[in-house]
Amino acid sequence: MIVVSRFRVGAEESEQFRADVQGALEALAQRPGHLSGTIGRNLDDPTLWVLTTTWEHVGAYRRALSSYDVKLHAVPLLGRALDEPSAYEVVEPGTVLNVESSRSLG
Repeated sequence: MIVVSRFRVGAEESEQFRADVQGALEALAQRPGHLSGTIGRNLDDPTLWVLTTTWEHVGAYRRALSSYDVKLHAVPLLGRALDEPSAYEVVEPGTVLNVESSRSLG
Protein backbone atom coordinates (compact mmCIF):
# COMPACT_ATOMS: atom_id res chain seq x y z
CA MET A 1 0.00 0.00 0.00
CA ILE A 2 1.29 3.44 -0.91
CA VAL A 3 0.28 6.70 0.78
CA VAL A 4 0.89 9.91 -1.16
CA SER A 5 0.32 13.16 0.72
CA ARG A 6 0.87 16.41 -1.18
CA PHE A 7 1.32 19.80 0.43
CA ARG A 8 1.27 23.40 -0.78
CA VAL A 9 3.96 25.28 1.18
CA GLY A 10 4.84 28.97 0.79
CA ALA A 11 8.50 29.90 0.33
CA GLU A 12 8.55 31.67 3.70
CA GLU A 13 7.60 28.47 5.55
CA SER A 14 9.54 25.91 3.50
CA GLU A 15 12.44 25.62 5.96
CA GLN A 16 10.14 24.87 8.89
CA PHE A 17 8.02 22.55 6.75
CA ARG A 18 11.11 20.61 5.73
CA ALA A 19 11.94 19.96 9.39
CA ASP A 20 8.31 19.08 10.20
CA VAL A 21 7.90 16.65 7.31
CA GLN A 22 11.19 14.96 8.22
CA GLY A 23 9.94 14.53 11.80
CA ALA A 24 6.66 13.10 10.50
CA LEU A 25 8.49 10.61 8.29
CA GLU A 26 10.73 9.55 11.18
CA ALA A 27 7.71 8.94 13.43
CA LEU A 28 5.93 6.93 10.73
CA ALA A 29 9.08 4.92 9.95
CA GLN A 30 9.18 3.60 13.52
CA ARG A 31 5.79 1.90 13.21
CA PRO A 32 5.31 -1.79 12.41
CA GLY A 33 4.45 -2.39 8.78
CA HIS A 34 6.29 0.66 7.45
CA LEU A 35 8.41 -0.35 4.45
CA SER A 36 9.81 2.91 3.08
CA GLY A 37 9.26 6.64 2.83
CA THR A 38 10.45 9.63 0.83
CA ILE A 39 10.06 13.38 0.88
CA GLY A 40 10.04 15.30 -2.38
CA ARG A 41 9.61 18.79 -3.72
CA ASN A 42 8.30 19.55 -7.20
CA LEU A 43 10.96 20.69 -9.67
CA ASP A 44 8.67 23.04 -11.59
CA ASP A 45 6.70 24.37 -8.64
CA PRO A 46 8.82 24.43 -5.45
CA THR A 47 5.75 25.24 -3.33
CA LEU A 48 4.47 21.70 -3.95
CA TRP A 49 5.87 19.01 -1.64
CA VAL A 50 5.09 15.30 -1.28
CA LEU A 51 5.46 12.72 1.47
CA THR A 52 5.24 9.16 0.15
CA THR A 53 5.22 6.12 2.41
CA THR A 54 4.87 2.42 1.63
CA TRP A 55 3.20 -0.03 4.01
CA GLU A 56 2.69 -3.79 4.24
CA HIS A 57 -1.09 -3.26 4.16
CA VAL A 58 -3.74 -0.67 4.94
CA GLY A 59 -4.19 -1.98 8.49
CA ALA A 60 -0.55 -1.25 9.33
CA TYR A 61 -0.95 2.34 8.12
CA ARG A 62 -4.18 2.87 10.04
CA ARG A 63 -2.65 1.45 13.22
CA ALA A 64 0.38 3.71 12.74
CA LEU A 65 -1.89 6.76 12.70
CA SER A 66 -3.20 5.85 16.16
CA SER A 67 0.28 5.71 17.70
CA TYR A 68 1.07 8.44 20.24
CA ASP A 69 4.31 9.52 18.50
CA VAL A 70 2.60 9.65 15.11
CA LYS A 71 -0.30 11.64 16.56
CA LEU A 72 2.23 14.06 18.02
CA HIS A 73 4.68 14.39 15.09
CA ALA A 74 2.86 13.36 11.90
CA VAL A 75 -0.90 13.81 12.20
CA PRO A 76 -0.77 17.62 12.54
CA LEU A 77 1.37 17.79 9.40
CA LEU A 78 -0.82 15.30 7.51
CA GLY A 79 -3.79 17.51 8.34
CA ARG A 80 -2.19 20.18 6.12
CA ALA A 81 -2.14 17.88 3.08
CA LEU A 82 -4.11 18.80 -0.01
CA ASP A 83 -7.66 17.47 0.18
CA GLU A 84 -7.40 14.54 -2.22
CA PRO A 85 -7.31 10.74 -2.00
CA SER A 86 -3.94 9.58 -0.66
CA ALA A 87 -4.07 5.77 -0.35
CA TYR A 88 -3.08 3.66 -3.37
CA GLU A 89 -2.85 -0.05 -3.92
CA VAL A 90 0.32 -1.46 -5.45
CA VAL A 91 -0.33 -2.75 -8.97
CA GLU A 92 1.93 -5.55 -10.18
CA PRO A 93 1.43 -8.22 -12.86
CA GLY A 94 -1.31 -10.58 -11.74
CA THR A 95 -2.47 -8.38 -8.85
CA VAL A 96 -6.18 -8.59 -8.11
CA LEU A 97 -7.25 -4.97 -7.91
CA ASN A 98 -9.65 -3.44 -5.46
CA VAL A 99 -13.20 -3.17 -6.81
CA GLU A 100 -14.88 0.22 -6.56
CA SER A 101 -17.90 -0.05 -4.28
CA SER A 102 -19.69 1.87 -1.61
CA ARG A 103 -17.93 1.47 1.76
CA SER A 104 -21.09 2.20 3.73
CA LEU A 105 -24.00 -0.09 4.43
CA GLY A 106 -26.63 2.61 4.47
